[in-house]
Amino acid sequence: MSPFLRKLLIGTGIAVVGLGAFTGWVWYGNPSAEPIEQFEGTKPRIVDPQPEKIPSIAVYKPAGWDAGAAPQAAPGMQVTRFAEGLAHPRTLYTLPNGDVLAALTGPPKGNDSGGIFGFIQRTLVGFVGGGDTSADEIVLLRDSKGIGKADQRFVLRHDDLHSPSGMAYADGKLYIANDNAVLAFDYKIGDTTLTGKPHKVMDLPGGGNHWMRNLLMAPDGKTMFVAIGSASNIGERGMQAEEGRAMIEQIDIAKIATGKWPARRYAAGMRNPNGMAWNPATGEMWTVVNERDQLGPNLVPDYLTNVPAGAHYGWPWYYWKDKQDDRVDAPIPEYLTDYVRKPEYAMGPHVAALGLVFGQDGSHLGEQYASGAFIARHGSWNRRPAVGYDVVYVQFDDHGNPQGLPKPILTGFFDSKGAHGRPVWLQWAKDGALLVSDDTAGIIWRVFAPGAKPAMAPKPLPTEHLPAPKDLKDPNRQYSADFQADSKVKQ
Repeated sequence: MSPFLRKLLIGTGIAVVGLGAFTGWVWYGNPSAEPIEQFEGTKPRIVDPQPEKIPSIAVYKPAGWDAGAAPQAAPGMQVTRFAEGLAHPRTLYTLPNGDVLAALTGPPKGNDSGGIFGFIQRTLVGFVGGGDTSADEIVLLRDSKGIGKADQRFVLRHDDLHSPSGMAYADGKLYIANDNAVLAFDYKIGDTTLTGKPHKVMDLPGGGNHWMRNLLMAPDGKTMFVAIGSASNIGERGMQAEEGRAMIEQIDIAKIATGKWPARRYAAGMRNPNGMAWNPATGEMWTVVNERDQLGPNLVPDYLTNVPAGAHYGWPWYYWKDKQDDRVDAPIPEYLTDYVRKPEYAMGPHVAALGLVFGQDGSHLGEQYASGAFIARHGSWNRRPAVGYDVVYVQFDDHGNPQGLPKPILTGFFDSKGAHGRPVWLQWAKDGALLVSDDTAGIIWRVFAPGAKPAMAPKPLPTEHLPAPKDLKDPNRQYSADFQADSKVKQ
C-alpha cells in the first residue's frame, strides 16, 4: 500500500469516526433523568449549567392526525376541529364580531445563521415539516352557523406581508406585525378582504433566530406593545446585532399619524418574548419568554412573568435574576445586577412557551379555570426526553399571583409514531371556547366544556400601581436619582 493511500484511508477513517461521534452526540447526547416538574412553578430547581458546544437534539417527525383523531383534553372538556387544511397557522386573533384571523406564516427565507448551526437549523426545520416557504397570508375564518366550526374562509391579505405574526385591532385600524415592520390598515369589521395601501407604523429588526413579532393592544386603545426576540442565543453575533431586540416596545397610537417616531422601549433583557396578555385581576401585562439554550437539558426554564415598565430580565448576561452566563463575551452594563428582575413563574426548560391568554368572562372551560392563565408550549427540540407539546393552565391566587404547577389542558400531540402536531397560539372564540393553533398539522382546535356555565373573570384587585414613567432612561441609569446639594438641604 502506498504512503498516500495509507494516509487517505487513515484520514477517511478519522472523518467517519468524527462524523459518527458528532451525529451520536447531536441525536442522543446529554439526556435528562429528572422530571420536568422539578423545574416548573414559582420555586423551580435551578441546577448547575452543563455548557454544550454542540446542542443535543430530540425532535419528532410529523405524523399527522388520523381522520377524527384529536389531542387529549382535560377531564370534562372536549376538543374538536375549528378549521383545518391551513398552511402553518401560528398566531390567532378574534375580532369583535367573532371572526377569527389566522396568520399562515413561517421564517423569512434565508433566515438561518449559516455555518454548522445554520445547517442544523435547516435540517431540523425540514425534519419537523417546517421547511416550506412562508405563505405570508392572513386568513379570516367565520363560523356563520354558530356550530363551533369555521364554515367560511377568506384570504384577508397577502400583499405587503412578510412572515406576519402579531395582530391587533382598534378604532377602525387593523395592525399586523411583519418580522421587519408594523403595518396599519384601514379595516371595517365584517369585511372579508383587506384592501388599500398600508401605513408603516415603525420598522423592526428583521429575521434573526426569533422572527415572530407579537402585538398587544392596551385596553384603552391608546397604546400598543410589540414583542421582539433576539437574533441569537446569547449575543454570540455581537450585541450590535441585538440592537432593538430582546425587548418589548410600546407604541403611542396618537403619534402614528404625526410622522414622529411612535415607540419607546418598555422592557428589555428577554431573549424571546412571545405571547402577551392583560391579567384581568391586576391590569398588569404578562408575557411568556423562551430562555437560552446549550446549558444542558434542565436549564434555563422558560418563564411566565408580569412586565412592569422599565423592567430588565438579564439577557444575555444573567438568567433567573442572579445566575451569570459565563459564555457571554459582551461586557456587562454597569449597575445591571442592581435591577435585574426575577421572573414570576417557571414554565420548564426548553418547552418553548408561545401563546398566552387569561381566563375571561364567558369562557366555557369551567369556573375552576376562570382565574389563571393558559399557555401553549410548542415543545422542545433540544431536550431528551422531550417536554412541552401541550397546552397548560396556571392557577392564580386571590392576589393575582401564579401558584402551583402547570395543569394539562391539551396533551397527546406526540407518541411513538411521531409528532401529530405542535400547539402554537391561543385565543378565545366569541362563544367562550379556547382556540389552539397547531402549525405542524395545519389545524385550529376548539376546546370547551359541555354544560359548563360561562365563567366570570376575577374581580379587579383594589390596588394602586406606580405610574409608568414617561421617559425611560438608559438602562445603566434607570434607577438613578437627582439629589440636592448639601447646602440646599434643610437640616
